[in-house]
Amino acid sequence: MSKKKKKLVLIGLDCATPRTLFNDFIDDCPNIRKLMENGVYGKLRSSDPPITIPAWMVMATGKKAGTLGIYGFRHRKKFAYNDFWIATSNSVKEPTIWDIIGRKGLKSIIIGVPPTYPVKSINGNLIAGFITPDTDSTYTYPPELKQEIEDEIGNYILDANFRVENKTALLKEIYEMTRIQFKTIKYLMKNKDWDFFQFVIIGLDRFHHAFWKYFDKKHDKYVPGNQFELEMRNYYKYLDEEVGEILDLLDDNTTIVVASDHGAKAMKGLICVNMAFEELGLLKFKGKPKPGTRLDDAKIDWNKTYAWGWGGYYARIFLNVEGREPEGIIKKEDYEKMRDLIAEKIKSIKDDSGNPMNTKVYKPGDFYAIIRGDPPDLMVYFDDLNWRSAGTVGYESMYLKENDTGPDDAVHDYYGIYIIYNPKSKIGKDLGTKNILDIAPTCLNILGFEIPNDMEGNVIEF
Repeated sequence: MSKKKKKLVLIGLDCATPRTLFNDFIDDCPNIRKLMENGVYGKLRSSDPPITIPAWMVMATGKKAGTLGIYGFRHRKKFAYNDFWIATSNSVKEPTIWDIIGRKGLKSIIIGVPPTYPVKSINGNLIAGFITPDTDSTYTYPPELKQEIEDEIGNYILDANFRVENKTALLKEIYEMTRIQFKTIKYLMKNKDWDFFQFVIIGLDRFHHAFWKYFDKKHDKYVPGNQFELEMRNYYKYLDEEVGEILDLLDDNTTIVVASDHGAKAMKGLICVNMAFEELGLLKFKGKPKPGTRLDDAKIDWNKTYAWGWGGYYARIFLNVEGREPEGIIKKEDYEKMRDLIAEKIKSIKDDSGNPMNTKVYKPGDFYAIIRGDPPDLMVYFDDLNWRSAGTVGYESMYLKENDTGPDDAVHDYYGIYIIYNPKSKIGKDLGTKNILDIAPTCLNILGFEIPNDMEGNVIEF
């Protein structure tokens, strides 16, 4: 009798945290607890920066963000002040797990991994992730899979707009999206050939950002007994039930990996990085903008501006360098000195109560041996990621308590989770912290592949 092929399922729970999954809600997640009790698990250190894009591609390729040349969702186009490009699947030049195994004839099913739009051909089936414009676009490979999903499953849902005030409607939207995605996953798992199956549930990320303050008793805005207090627990319970149905479809030759791209924690507030720069004498406006003005729409006196920044879960800082930027004023020979000076000024920023912040400021070279694409000059984790960065301008203060792009309760944390379960062995061990770079080589190792020499992670041994 021929030996059965090894198969692998990678369950991506976007934004799953050690706190919520391993502690707060583990008693409500018996299926995931079974994987932990019989497999290996631990914290997973995210990419730098620890944000959705690039983190999932760092996981899929075993390459750092610098090697990928992807530092977020949008990127400054060369050294323009206002022009930018958006990271898509076309930005990813390094081979993914499914590319590598596909060359050897193994089939993959990939669902919801960002960024996989525009869709590319793979040896198998693919459904693009949340950056896809809408379901009118070609969001599947092969293209005819789109009609099959609509016929067999219904109207597919790519994402949910979580930055809204109507939480009751959002709850319904996230559940409906998650339900249709799991229905699609189970359909393809049963009806298509595959050796490697990876999917990402973006709903958990949306849930964390929209409902964190309702469950986290340490959140500044937590109100005891609020109407949504139990909803986070309920959603984890629902996810676990769906995972349980997937486990029932798998045989003993299938290894299961559960992983998240980053973690989450309570957002303390926002630093308006450009208002801070104005206060620090690094940026000059030609007249005061209205509150909430996008930086691109503000009139900036570039002849008196040394630096400016973009908002997000981390801040990207750009220096105004002579001969590089259109109206640069920093002499090239003074670049490193000014970069160090600006980094120190950023680290000196205190919180809204006058307390020191544990702000981390990095140069791309601190993280990456290879730096491709259009990186920022500095990367800032305000108060060790507890404070978000706001890029909009025109406020009386550099401090905001509400997110400038819509309601958001949580920021990203460095640590996600991993679980690896082989049905043929029983281990039940916390292996400690591993790196997101380790997932790709570990998956290839499980499937019996040699690890490419240029991968920047290591195989998780268990």
